[in-house]
Amino acid sequence: MDWATLIAAFLGWSEGIIHTFGYLGVFAVSVFSSASIFLPLPGFVFIIAAAPFLNPWLLALVSGAGMAIGELTGYVIGKGGSQAIKKKDKKWIERGEKWFQKDRGFFFIIIFAATPLPDDVTGILGGMFHYDWKRFLLAAFIGKFILNILLVFAAIYGITWAQNIANF
Repeated sequence: MDWATLIAAFLGWSEGIIHTFGYLGVFAVSVFSSASIFLPLPGFVFIIAAAPFLNPWLLALVSGAGMAIGELTGYVIGKGGSQAIKKKDKKWIERGEKWFQKDRGFFFIIIFAATPLPDDVTGILGGMFHYDWKRFLLAAFIGKFILNILLVFAAIYGITWAQNIANF
């Protein structure tokens, strides 16, 4: 099976989910794709596929919320891992906690969540450094909303641009 066939099959599946479940389907796919450590790609493709069918602002809001909740997986892993690391290198954890707690962590999380950078790292660090999970979730949501609104409008205008060229 070649890549074009695989992508076409995924887009067909995505459209079926979107038409059947709407925003709830977008939310579920966003949660599951972000919950998988270091592999968010299917979620991004799904958002692009949903862009022509759903309200762009609501789509970014719902997918951003789902992705932020999915990022809690990394946070929980970091929370558990901090106990093991604390026994070996307590000084490193304490330094990281101080740096993260001074609101640098909040902006660090937003920046990583709003870009294609591997933001699972911020969740793991947030959990390791005992960053407040509600602040982590809020920062992740803000970043994911920014990323998704850019992604949605790029998809919408990209599709329109491609259709205009095809009809030229």
